Amino acid sequence: MIFVTGPLFAGKREYIQNALGLDDAAFTACAAWDVQELALNDTPEALAEALADKRVVIATELGGGVVPVDAHERAKREAAGRLACALAQRADTVIRVCCGLPQLLKGEWP
Repeated sequence: MIFVTGPLFAGKREYIQNALGLDDAAFTACAAWDVQELALNDTPEALAEALADKRVVIATELGGGVVPVDAHERAKREAAGRLACALAQRADTVIRVCCGLPQLLKGEWP
């Protein structure tokens, strides 16, 4: 699995589609994105295991900036961070994309 992470609207999806040569239909068939939204639904390990069969998994980083005052938003942020850690641990390749620029964190370029 290739795990791609980075800030919101940083070009994660566009980068990986171009790098793998996938059109929209092929990408939809082999990828999961915005997985951080699933983080409160199950344990990070169970979600990471369920997503492990995807070729590409994309998550938006939620951990930057000021810690939210709202308890639900803090829990959402914590769960998303733990899910990202579980996905990165299972992934063959981890790439962080910021401002459209990829940074290889683990593995080899796709």
